[in-house]
Amino acid sequence: MTTINYRDLCNRAMAAYFRATAKQDGVPIQPSPAEHVKHDGLDYIVLRNANGILAVYRVRIVNGEPVLKGLKRWPKELV
Repeated sequence: MTTINYRDLCNRAMAAYFRATAKQDGVPIQPSPAEHVKHDGLDYIVLRNANGILAVYRVRIVNGEPVLKGLKRWPKELV
């Protein structure tokens, strides 16, 4: 089993967030530092600011490597 570096995943989630918002019109909202959250046995990387959640990424293991999956709907418990 591979060891997951959550700091690296938080950096990757932040980069994915800025890439996704750069495609939209307007300036991206600056998130607070990303955080790792474990809920119901699943791992998530959550980006928030003072107004609430900006993006949530689920951590999945594909071919032995951690991969981020952006979620359109996330568990209510993360709010």
